[in-house]
Amino acid sequence: MKFMKLGSKPDSFQTDDNNIRYVQSELASDITVAIDDVKFHLHKFPLLSKSACLQKLVAIANEDNSNEVDISNIPGGPAAFEICAKFCYGMTVTLNAYNVVATRCAAEYLGMHEDIEKGNLIYKVDVFLGTSILRSWKDSIIVLQTANSLIPFSEELKVINQCIEAIAIKACVDVSKVDWSYTYNRKKLPEQHGNDPNWNGVRNRAVPKDWWVEDLCELEIDLYKRIIVNIKTKVRVPDEVIGEALKAYAYRRLSGFYKGMIQCKDFGKYRSVVDAIGWLLPAEKGSVSCSFLLKLLKAAITVGSGDMVKGQLVRRIGQQLEEANVNDILIRAPEGESTKYDVDTIHKIVEEFLMQDHNAEIESAEGDQEVIEIRRPGILSDASKLMVAKLIDSYLAEIAKDRNLPLLKFVDLAEMVSSISRPAHDGLYRAIDMYLKEHPAISKSERKKICKLMDCRKLSVDACVHAVQNERLPLRVVVQVLFFEQVRAAASSGSSTPDLPKGIKDLKNGSYGSSRSIATNPEEDWDAVATAEELKALKGELAALRMANGVGGSERNGNDSRISSIDKAAVSKMKGLLKSKKIFTKLWSSKAGQGGDNSGSDSSESLGSAIPEEAKSTPSRNRRNSVS
Repeated sequence: MKFMKLGSKPDSFQTDDNNIRYVQSELASDITVAIDDVKFHLHKFPLLSKSACLQKLVAIANEDNSNEVDISNIPGGPAAFEICAKFCYGMTVTLNAYNVVATRCAAEYLGMHEDIEKGNLIYKVDVFLGTSILRSWKDSIIVLQTANSLIPFSEELKVINQCIEAIAIKACVDVSKVDWSYTYNRKKLPEQHGNDPNWNGVRNRAVPKDWWVEDLCELEIDLYKRIIVNIKTKVRVPDEVIGEALKAYAYRRLSGFYKGMIQCKDFGKYRSVVDAIGWLLPAEKGSVSCSFLLKLLKAAITVGSGDMVKGQLVRRIGQQLEEANVNDILIRAPEGESTKYDVDTIHKIVEEFLMQDHNAEIESAEGDQEVIEIRRPGILSDASKLMVAKLIDSYLAEIAKDRNLPLLKFVDLAEMVSSISRPAHDGLYRAIDMYLKEHPAISKSERKKICKLMDCRKLSVDACVHAVQNERLPLRVVVQVLFFEQVRAAASSGSSTPDLPKGIKDLKNGSYGSSRSIATNPEEDWDAVATAEELKALKGELAALRMANGVGGSERNGNDSRISSIDKAAVSKMKGLLKSKKIFTKLWSSKAGQGGDNSGSDSSESLGSAIPEEAKSTPSRNRRNSVS
């Protein structure tokens, strides 16, 4: 730290127990200077020879036959005045980064200019600031901190502006020219691990581009904001460096920010920090991580930031949503809400993400008599869309655990990414199953609505096995899963893909024979949860498939040793699934039998026409009675 000594006489100021300060001297004091509850018993001659202000005040006091003057509003208080008084006496005083601004403001208040006496205090302090303090990186920051408590005096004297300018210039210096000390604790250095081959006791590592960000975290938000703005206007500082600076400041100044849970009592102070960081964010996409933006959005919601700040953050997050993970987007709902999570905010973020494609720019090309509009293709890559779709699937699985979550919010959010093609719907199935588990009381129509979100053809083998045994799914979905797994198995084994039975076609299209419709309400039957008897039949079929897997696997072990164990199990399962046609007949016959003989006969014939070999070997009535 830089310092400067003034004066040569020994310090002879004394203090008693009653806030009385005096100079130990043979001469009696002839002036009392009062500052709040502290009184200085001093001598007029050394003070009046250097202070224009005291000259005027003593003249006024003499007219009133008084020897006391009050300067309680002097900046810096008794401590700053004591430095000025010692300078007047010629006693030794030491100026440093902690007291120089207060001394400068007090000297200005006392009028200690050059026109009163050459080499006065103001001149000496200004020289010290310009030649020493402002040339030091850390001293400049300390001076700026102390100057903040002396506003408006420090602002009027341009001390704050000088400090901000000096700090910004140093932050913009080429890293190869940085030869002063700075704080950098965010990344452990190789030499601190003791495994740096180039470490020989001398600091020879390169200076990082963001070397300055931690030291600035010591400043209050108003001064910090002014410095960042100044840095931005000076040179082209990389946006990622500015982003790193804002991230470091948020972690330092916002308690609990790292965990995404702000903990504070002074919401006004925290709100000013959040709003300022949001305002200072670089415009370039990727200058800060999506995780940081989401933490900032959570903080903005917690401290009650305005809609403009939150809207800006929502737009920024939407532009890089593919970088987020599930924990990042789990935003707690505000107090007073019935739901656990703020689904509406995530809905807005997904909208912003998708709008990047919808808001493709339109160019106009003028022809001879008409204007032709050319729409550019969307800017979102398929990979980004797929990542967001999977992210929302995982998010739906988490929020589905909230028993107060309305079905409409779940469905609306799922439908927003339904247009994004993804190879598997396992994540969506997991979310739907979780919602059905936590909301067992939903109606048949609601159960049907939520199950329509997934495509049974895109479920993996493991998901299909789970779905077949899932008692929460409507029977319609269970049958569809079995059929599409049969089709997939047939295609994989090289067999011709079986035709879709008429009963299953009717099931998918929602159309049935007139006699069935009159006798019963088959739509409700198929949308209802599978009964224990029906699931027992399905589980029996599944067990048969598993047994087929085991047999098929043992046979192939002897025929072809080149096939891996995983491939063997897969092929075995596919062969076994070919036998699952029986379950469709059983299930359809069981449902048809409830509507009467005519209905059962119609249904049996439709299935028999699709599966002639089974129709010949087993009568329709026997098939119907096998389940019932």
